[in-house]
Amino acid sequence: MPVAIIDVGSNTVRLHLQREGELVAKDKAMLRLGESVERFGTIPETKLAEVSGRISEFATKARRAGVKRMDVVVTSPGRQAENGPELMERISRAAGVQARLLSSEEEGRLGFLGAVNANRGSSRKVIAVVDVGGGSAQIAVGTRRDGPTWVRSIDIGSMRLTSRMLTEDPPGATAAAAARAEVDRLLQDVTPPAVEGVLVVGGSARALRALVGSRLGEEELREAIEILARTPSAEIVEEYTVDEQRVRTLTGGAVILAAIQARLGLPLKVVRGGVREGAAHELEQRQLAA
Repeated sequence: MPVAIIDVGSNTVRLHLQREGELVAKDKAMLRLGESVERFGTIPETKLAEVSGRISEFATKARRAGVKRMDVVVTSPGRQAENGPELMERISRAAGVQARLLSSEEEGRLGFLGAVNANRGSSRKVIAVVDVGGGSAQIAVGTRRDGPTWVRSIDIGSMRLTSRMLTEDPPGATAAAAARAEVDRLLQDVTPPAVEGVLVVGGSARALRALVGSRLGEEELREAIEILARTPSAEIVEEYTVDEQRVRTLTGGAVILAAIQARLGLPLKVVRGGVREGAAHELEQRQLAA
């Protein structure tokens, strides 16, 4: 039987259906919960109702597909919003299962698991997995064999950085430079161990691939930020076929990735996988063991 993961993040709510490690169906809604958290510190009733409706819709779709095991994971909105407990209660009620609030460390661990399971590689090679979400960013370091042994998170993501510092369209080089300084400040105590390779997952990385390719080194990320800083969103959508809903926060995502790449010292390779895939893998393992 397939398993289902509903992932409630700062930018999107996503449904992921998986059978024996393979994706069988997916859906998403761009709700921008992180923007509300950044502006108000809380999630307004209108957004709570909207997310509840989407969760109910996705849970119904999963059960109609034959899902018996479903996990609902909530990331930075549940951690950062003043009314996070209310959000969790509303989500659990809409899904019909108890939602799980992921710590930043757990989010990093699941992102690592999802990335390494979706991409072949040496079991002993030390790699980093980077995941920039809407409300936070994670770096996890470890091996395929042993899992992550070092995980760090910063409390900024593409949506929160955009709402805080990149509000114009286009944002301009001065604002992009100020945003980079803010991310560097948040990363000043983060010193990752040496790694042999870096994988990057998440919507920002996938969108940047359309601008500069799947290898995000220092030069590629600098080029992407320069393009995004000077080009209106409508032109980015038309010229690079970037998702219209994603492009608004893409400069913020690129700035965060550039700051993290500088600390890791290696290019970031855009790959499949992430938190949903990691959570689905664990759910399938529990299903097999039952």
